Amino acid sequence: MSLPNAFDLRVGLRQLISHGSVALPRDTGIRLERWFRGYEEKKKLDASDGVVASFGKSGRTWVRVLLWRYLAKKNGYAGDSISGFDEFRDRRPGVPVLFFTHDNYLKDYLSHDDKAVIYGDLPVVLLVRDPRDTAVSQFFQWKHRMVARKKVINDYPLSDDVSVHDFISSPQAGIPKIIEFMNDWATAAPRMQKLLVVKYEDLRADTKGQLRRILEFFGQHPTDAELEDAVSFASIDNMRRMEVENAKKASAQRSMKPGNADDPSSFKVRRGKVGGWHDYVSEEQAEEFDRLVRDTLDPVYGYSA
Repeated sequence: MSLPNAFDLRVGLRQLISHGSVALPRDTGIRLERWFRGYEEKKKLDASDGVVASFGKSGRTWVRVLLWRYLAKKNGYAGDSISGFDEFRDRRPGVPVLFFTHDNYLKDYLSHDDKAVIYGDLPVVLLVRDPRDTAVSQFFQWKHRMVARKKVINDYPLSDDVSVHDFISSPQAGIPKIIEFMNDWATAAPRMQKLLVVKYEDLRADTKGQLRRILEFFGQHPTDAELEDAVSFASIDNMRRMEVENAKKASAQRSMKPGNADDPSSFKVRRGKVGGWHDYVSEEQAEEFDRLVRDTLDPVYGYSA
């Protein structure tokens, strides 16, 4: 019988802390759990060769699948099942260990948020998406997939009786929070040693070209055939198929399962539609959110026009 590795032990300890912190005073329990999640992320960061940072629901799962498929095929990993990335523990030459983060717990462990210091000379891909689309996608993640404890430690609404408008306009969960995240990165960017900004919308328009940019940034040399295979494998239809199949597998990662296989809104991979946020708000509300983005988001991203 094999012994658990350090990564598995940390995950088990984090789960133990998560359960135990509920018994502490609320603020103390939240601080403890966020601190330990930051500790866990720092350990992963220290063992990584590159970073993909993004706000939640900005396309991270899609990028993970694209990169996983390329690296798995390139290096002879059998099967189509998607593993986590920090789990490339049986390292092979040429296989980078990539750390995927929403950049929301490291500061709790390190007691600062100086991104240039935190990420140092590691290559960092910053994946961004129109904050209006991100907020609507996050609404469905919160409503159908987010566990109760995650809502508590990240200050999301605890009751699911919240409208789309109220959620995405909320400073705690919606567009203002996403803009704050993006503005923090825009401020940090000039001091970052190796930073590549990738827009979700560009990735949708030219998946092969943007994937090539990302892989070359991480020191890879993909061929056209390898890129085409990864793009085909990570198509929305194929990723949704994998989710449906994973719903029947107890061993499959929760992050790659639908909340409810009978409810399309609960899938991790939902629509991927650029500008789809308009479908969930009135014209008056759309104007409100357009003003919010125009007035408060750093124009460097190009979403403020």
